[in-house]
Amino acid sequence: MIHGTRLRALLATGLMDQLDARDKRVLERRADLAGADEEASPVDPRGWWYAVPADAYEGVFEVLGLYDRFPCTLAEGADVEDMPHRRGAMPVFITPELDGWRLVFGNLDSVVGVDWDDWMGTVERLSARCGRAQMFFVDGAGGSDVWVVAEQGKIRRRYATESDPEWIGAPLPWEELGTDGEDFDGDGTNVEGTAGAEEACGALSVDPAEIGGGTRVRGHGWLALSAPGIGHEELGLLL
Repeated sequence: MIHGTRLRALLATGLMDQLDARDKRVLERRADLAGADEEASPVDPRGWWYAVPADAYEGVFEVLGLYDRFPCTLAEGADVEDMPHRRGAMPVFITPELDGWRLVFGNLDSVVGVDWDDWMGTVERLSARCGRAQMFFVDGAGGSDVWVVAEQGKIRRRYATESDPEWIGAPLPWEELGTDGEDFDGDGTNVEGTAGAEEACGALSVDPAEIGGGTRVRGHGWLALSAPGIGHEELGLLL
C-alpha cells in the first residue's frame, strides 16, 4: 500500500510504475483529499492552453496521444513545463475541474506541433471528441494572439492576429464589437471583436491568471506522457 508515501518519492524512484490497481485507486484518493485542502491559485500555462468541458475530458488523452496518466493536485501539476522528461515522453497536465472546465497545458509545442494546421486540427478534433473545445495562444514577444472556439468538430469563432481577416465566425454574445475596422461588414459575420486571448478566456471558460478562492474546484488533475511505456521515473523530482 502507499499510505504515507509522498508522491514525489513514488515518481522519482519509479515506484509509481510498479503500483497495482488497488494502489492506484488509493493514489487517486490521496489526490482528491490533498486537492480538497489545497487553496486554488493562478497557474501559468506559458502562453498556450486548451479548455474542455470537465465531464468530457477523457477525450483529451485520445486526441493528444497521452499515456500512463497519474493523479495529482492543481499545485502538483502546475509546473509541468519544468518537469524532467525522458526519451521524448513529454508531460502534459490536465487540471482538476475548474468552474466546470478542465485546462490542458504543458509542452504542447512538442505534443501538438507549431504549424497552423496542427493548431486548428487539434482544437477541432478535441471538440469532436469532447463536444466543445477552446484554444488560447499568447506570445507577447512574437506578437501572436489567438483564441478559438470549436464545437462538434468545427470552428465556430476565431481570433488570430496572424490571419487575414483576423476575426472569423459569428460574434459571441459576450463580445463587444468594433464597428470601425475594415473587417466590419454589418451583417453579423466576420466582424471585429475587442478581446484578445487573455481577456476572452475568462468569458469563455477559465482565466488561468484568475484562479483563486472563488474558483469551484472538483476532483484531481492528471499528468500524462506523450509516449507509451516510458515510465515516470525522475518525473517527480520537481513536484
